[in-house]
Amino acid sequence: MKEKKLLFIFLISSLITVTVFSGTIKYEFFRSNLLGRDVGYSVYLPDNYDSSNLYYPIIYILHGSGGNQYQWINEGKIDQIADELIENGELPPSIIVMPATGNNWYVDRREKIESMFFQEFIPYIEDTYRVIKSRDARVIGGQSMGGYGALRYSMIHPELFSVAILLSPAVYDPVPPKNSAAITSGVFGDPFDPNIWKSLNYPSLFMSYLMKGQPVAMFIASGDDDELFIELHATQLYESMRNAGLPAELRIVDGGHDWGVWIPTMREGLKYAGNFLTQPK
Repeated sequence: MKEKKLLFIFLISSLITVTVFSGTIKYEFFRSNLLGRDVGYSVYLPDNYDSSNLYYPIIYILHGSGGNQYQWINEGKIDQIADELIENGELPPSIIVMPATGNNWYVDRREKIESMFFQEFIPYIEDTYRVIKSRDARVIGGQSMGGYGALRYSMIHPELFSVAILLSPAVYDPVPPKNSAAITSGVFGDPFDPNIWKSLNYPSLFMSYLMKGQPVAMFIASGDDDELFIELHATQLYESMRNAGLPAELRIVDGGHDWGVWIPTMREGLKYAGNFLTQPK
């Protein structure tokens, strides 16, 4: 009987310790005049957002090739990750926004995706939701193609972002492998033009980024068995940043180019971002 009572107490205590913080996911659209079409996005609003008057930090997450606004919810479980980190005090309560941009590689080539993001999307989001409009309240991140975009955006506008989370970033230097979507998408020329790729990739941005004097803290991660050999390019990116005296962290973990790598490294990346983000106010 005593053993049964102890088991009952253990089960009750286990129920009490489950995650109680629960954010809300919404699926929305906004009209882009630059693109002439609607752009879908998912937004994670932290627990008690609707019942408070607080303004929150914001995290922009860019999807990979073939992804959309649902990818980081359905496959990446980012809402569950955020709930846990916020409840544990490892991430300030934050708004997370995930736009759907197609396979445009986040540049102004096939469509004016980059211009849309900065001229329309950020202003729309930060006027629609209660966002702290300051550098120490913004993070940008993404995986694969989204990591490419997040790196580029953080380097051309370091005045906007304090942290970049770059998971398996497709930042091939000098050029992508033949099986990369960067080759087959047509964004960088059809057929692929290596000169267009090089003109838009991060090495071409490096000197202007340094001269701006606003280094973005970068969390870089990759699987050690990535079929696109991104671990090599991620390491090269990390070394470029550290050799220039810029803040960066590198994680090479067991795994390939998939969610088995991105889910745990997003968790670590958001924890890293939590060291820099301001609190809601």
